[in-house]
Amino acid sequence: MTKISFIRLSAVPAEEIAAHMSDPALAAHMPLLKGSWDRKRTADFVAMKEARWAEDGLGHWAILADGAYVGWGGFQLEGPDWDFGLVLKPSAFGLGMRITARALEFARRDVRIPSVTFLLPPTRTKLAALTRMGARFEGDVTLDGAMFRKFRLATTAP
Repeated sequence: MTKISFIRLSAVPAEEIAAHMSDPALAAHMPLLKGSWDRKRTADFVAMKEARWAEDGLGHWAILADGAYVGWGGFQLEGPDWDFGLVLKPSAFGLGMRITARALEFARRDVRIPSVTFLLPPTRTKLAALTRMGARFEGDVTLDGAMFRKFRLATTAP
């Protein structure tokens, strides 16, 4: 079985992140992903994500499968909500639910996170997994000019 682990984004070579974020397959479901990724843009991105850790005590991780970088994801404050995001390499799309389950285990142990939101672009039409997890649709929201469908999952027992 594939071993999933989370490390800091700053521990991954910038070239790997840049190549990942430059994959045209990602743009189909990431309306805020614009332009090319070079060393500077990647360094700025990693610095921004590391700043979230410093400010909020939580942020996005690099995700490894059997020690190899397969993407990034984690929790970020969006207003009062802890939003969960996951951006995998296309070759790792099949690991999405396992990675999400691991991240949600983390969220359930963290008293700061009573619920998690998921902001999905309208192009994401396969939503049965969210429903099976217990996430509820809350409505559409606009971020930086792009529309997203907002779902919420309680992480604490009622």
